Amino acid sequence: MQAKRLVLDPFCYRQFGKQGSQQILYEREKFVEKVNELYKSEDLKDGYAPFCKHIFIENFTETPNYILKITQENEHLIRTAYKARNERELPVLTRFIPAESIQLQKAKYLDIILYSKEQITKENKSQGVEDIHGAIDYDFGIISIKPQDENSEIPMLPITSMRNSLGTKEGGSGVEINREEYLKSVDFWSKHILVE
Repeated sequence: MQAKRLVLDPFCYRQFGKQGSQQILYEREKFVEKVNELYKSEDLKDGYAPFCKHIFIENFTETPNYILKITQENEHLIRTAYKARNERELPVLTRFIPAESIQLQKAKYLDIILYSKEQITKENKSQGVEDIHGAIDYDFGIISIKPQDENSEIPMLPITSMRNSLGTKEGGSGVEINREEYLKSVDFWSKHILVE
């Protein structure tokens, strides 16, 4: 059996539970096995920082695309709430369309967002979180999965850039905001909305 080069970071577990947003419709352990089968280091794409990479694969699950273009037909469905991705983070203002109010289509691709083992260890240590994969060797941890229709990176939410800049203690990565990328993100997310 081939060694796992990718592991699923516990931060990503929320996407396989009933409470989280952008649910991946696939069994968690089988998902990691399948992604490891498809993983090729030459397919890695650079992310927003040196420790962050992406791989884009065809959607082998039944997971829908949770990103919608804002239109006159769906604009009235937009809601706001203060939300945190886990109990250690500060809640931030988010906007979304409730999943029960709209019909979604299956996503064409999955953007698998990866962090290096070193970065995951650093973030876990600063938050006092047990590093469950610390004793094993692996290339990257899967920290998020974005179902989408493009096989390239979609700008992260502006609030994610803000959170990252807060530092690892507050649930970010400690990477300063890149003004140009932030403005691209604002432009994209002014016209699009997440379904949660």
